[in-house]
Amino acid sequence: MSQKKRLAIFASGTGTNFEAIVTACESGRIPAEVVLLVCDKPAAAVVERAARHGVETFAFQPKSYPSKADMEGAIADRLDKAGVDLVCLAGYMRIVADTLLSRYGGRIINIHPSLLPAFPGTRAVEQALNYGVKVFGVTIHYVDQTVDGGRIIAQRAVPYEGHDLDELFTLVHAAEHELYPATVARLLAGEV
Repeated sequence: MSQKKRLAIFASGTGTNFEAIVTACESGRIPAEVVLLVCDKPAAAVVERAARHGVETFAFQPKSYPSKADMEGAIADRLDKAGVDLVCLAGYMRIVADTLLSRYGGRIINIHPSLLPAFPGTRAVEQALNYGVKVFGVTIHYVDQTVDGGRIIAQRAVPYEGHDLDELFTLVHAAEHELYPATVARLLAGEV
């Protein structure tokens, strides 16, 4: 029997996608284990979620490092120490740069709340709603040097004709919580 793959999840906020991936691993829907949470906001709710699931956390203050390269070097060292096979960004609100990409390029994926290439960057759901689109969505893609521009792995459309941002976020998050774990499982199985 092959050894389970080892995942790290990067998050900056509440951690609902972290929770979706961890519980999918715990239930066997993803043939892997989450071995590390990387969080740039030590007081974020995701840190508490990680503790409840027994996931080791590397929480740090970005300003405590002399440069972004030093910060990413420390992160990559922690990933190496944990034997991480795949990094899943899940609401991590920092742009991944060359230091991390040089060591983990091709092994970092991200979830984004739009049908890329439309509405990259921050506040994508609000941008799409303000633009007047009627089909929103979720994209999972590889991370590269561009902002939300890496190769697309999976997408799911979220039709919505209303104008309530909270209602729309609920629909988008529901799609994320289904698509991200399913895509990680398919990726690890070599299906995508």
